Amino acid sequence: MAVYTEVSDEALRAFLAEYDLGELRAYRGIAEGVENSNYALQTGAGDFILTLYEKRVDPAELPYFLGLMQHLAARGLACPQPVAARDGQALRILAGRPAAICTFLPGVWPRRVRPEHCAPLGEALAKLHAAGADFPGRRPNALGPAGWAPLLERCRAEGDGVQPGLVAQLDAALAGILAAWPAAGALPAGQIHADLFPDNVFFLMDAAGRPYVSGLIDFYFACTDLLAYDLAVCLNAWCFEPDGAYNVTKAHALIAAYHGRRPLVAAERAALPVLCRGAALRFLLTRLFDWTSTPPGALVTRKDPLEYLRKLRFFAAAAGPEALGA
Repeated sequence: MAVYTEVSDEALRAFLAEYDLGELRAYRGIAEGVENSNYALQTGAGDFILTLYEKRVDPAELPYFLGLMQHLAARGLACPQPVAARDGQALRILAGRPAAICTFLPGVWPRRVRPEHCAPLGEALAKLHAAGADFPGRRPNALGPAGWAPLLERCRAEGDGVQPGLVAQLDAALAGILAAWPAAGALPAGQIHADLFPDNVFFLMDAAGRPYVSGLIDFYFACTDLLAYDLAVCLNAWCFEPDGAYNVTKAHALIAAYHGRRPLVAAERAALPVLCRGAALRFLLTRLFDWTSTPPGALVTRKDPLEYLRKLRFFAAAAGPEALGA
């Protein structure tokens, strides 16, 4: 989440006049993340999230994202539901951008991931995959293997300014990953979140003081791809400590809980190391691009691309899926 497009009080009130959400009481920009402009709204009807979709989002893909959220919510997954205006449409225009309002979910995301967060996450991810199994929409993964080489080209001129020799390292890593990537149809595929970082997962505590997942948010990288790749994204995002060490206890809890809800086939387990390398490269490249191209003055939190270089090196050296907790 971020704010690239400023929305005036007058424009927002006129926009909300198309909805049955009561009067606007307060709103504020949300600075986390890098993709779209997001505002927290408080109206007479409660709390909501307003998203303005920025230039990197293809407006033609928005019906897929909004439709997937509606589909998953209808099947019991705790995720935002797009709010329709009086004309029945959820997707509208605000400040020259496509925009939508979604329901607000309770809970907080974990600033410090603990092992007890990982099993609920694994179960929630498996529930997402199951709930999306009969969703009729399809969206290719624009940031999957076919998109990595073009993205690296866009970073080539500035990449070595982040770290000398970085571009050559990424060229070599990309070649190795693509050579080992599973062939089409080799692994189960379906609707995946593709960006399930800790700040996209909300938790509450049960009566015994144990965390449970109260909501999954930010589906704007969702796509149709390998289900186990989604698990690899989570291993990257949830299972490294602040000092860069891989926490196999967290990883095992995550994978075991996922497997208990949707059993992994043998080929998925075997492919986890290369899927994790691919996920590390994907986030390294998008962070590198954002690091070198974020417009001045944008209310956005840039993230260190070199964090994912260290993760890429770890997964490249891992001695099979067992070393990853599988």
